[in-house]
Amino acid sequence: MEKPRTIDQMQFRLIARRQAPGDRWLGLWKDSPREPIEGLVPTLTAYMRATEFKGAYRLEPLKGELYAIRTQTVTWTPPEPEKFDLYGEF
Repeated sequence: MEKPRTIDQMQFRLIARRQAPGDRWLGLWKDSPREPIEGLVPTLTAYMRATEFKGAYRLEPLKGELYAIRTQTVTWTPPEPEKFDLYGEF
């Protein structure tokens, strides 16, 4: 029988989309500015100040999307194996 183990789960939350033309980003978090923000670093700074999030980020340049990555540790316990009295296992 396997022992319980911990697993790190990552959740990606979309926080901004690129607005063409140029390096302008529209924030998608609560209370984000209605106007696009000029530049990626100012967008990250505005998000960090608004949400106090300190973690990792992911940029999808071909999609024009910016994600905040939240990591959560979960304990996984394997299910008990089934027992059948038909075979005399009890």
